[in-house]
Amino acid sequence: MIGLRMNLHTHLEGWVRPSTAAELAISAGVAEPAEGWDAALRMRASGTLTQYLAHVAAAYPVLGSHHAMVRVTREAVEDAASDGTAFLELRAGPTTHVRDDFALDDVVSAMCEGMTEGVASTGMPVVLVLAMLREFDEDAAMRLTRAAIRYRADGVAAVDLAGDEQRFPDLEPFVRAFATARDAGLGATAHAAEAGPAAAARDAHGLLGVRRIGHGSRVARDPRMLDWAAATGLCFEVCPTSNVLTGAVPDLAAHPLRPMLAAGCAVVLGDDDPVTTNAPLSEERRILGDEMGLRTAELAAMSAAALDFAFCDEPTREALRACAH
Repeated sequence: MIGLRMNLHTHLEGWVRPSTAAELAISAGVAEPAEGWDAALRMRASGTLTQYLAHVAAAYPVLGSHHAMVRVTREAVEDAASDGTAFLELRAGPTTHVRDDFALDDVVSAMCEGMTEGVASTGMPVVLVLAMLREFDEDAAMRLTRAAIRYRADGVAAVDLAGDEQRFPDLEPFVRAFATARDAGLGATAHAAEAGPAAAARDAHGLLGVRRIGHGSRVARDPRMLDWAAATGLCFEVCPTSNVLTGAVPDLAAHPLRPMLAAGCAVVLGDDDPVTTNAPLSEERRILGDEMGLRTAELAAMSAAALDFAFCDEPTREALRACAH
């Protein structure tokens, strides 16, 4: 047993049910992909991060309305709860879904509404993490941060940086936005050292002020960087199945989770994009024990880290901590 099931790295866009995409496509006048929605949304074999993101993006055309966004957000919460999750950080890139008649605040509001409906029907605590995308300029990053601040009371708890690290490695456009988010009391995390070099994690910490790193797989290739991460108190959000599919690691045996734990780093579990990977949190938890052979003490350390690093208020944290014992 790993302990309390907390999902600290999962993307709304990777939760879209193929059946929901098909229904929303009809109402939105979006053509069905030639290979069908299931094949379009799921990645069956390992490839690159760019290929992986293309599967996630296959859902984007059907998400450009209030009705669609409320529905997919509610269903994501319900599906996570059905999978046995006790706490969910649901991250999303709202700017991707902006349309002429669906402004940024409308997108975020719809996400919050769907989350609220999902929480009401499941009783599971959920927060939203709004992701900036690496192709943003500084103005776009600031617009996203200001929206996150406006919707704090509606469940937005943190900001993230996501996207294609190989094509857009520069962090400078995001420095001011992350500082503004932190000053407003929002949490902050960033995808780094997933497709980029190990030093990208240090850059994300230094420039963006994050204590959590999404994936960070390549840090484990550099022993000095790994020791630095442990001494600094960084937390790595790992998603084993996704990391194999994106090519961040060649296979589960080579996954950096063990070196990270052995170095004394805080590590937490997520399922990244469970429809894309066909591996929700319950499957990732099974993989940790059955296929990666993590020991009880290692699993307990991950559970404790999730409680410590979750983007939630203290009453929620204490309630989760009580459930874990």
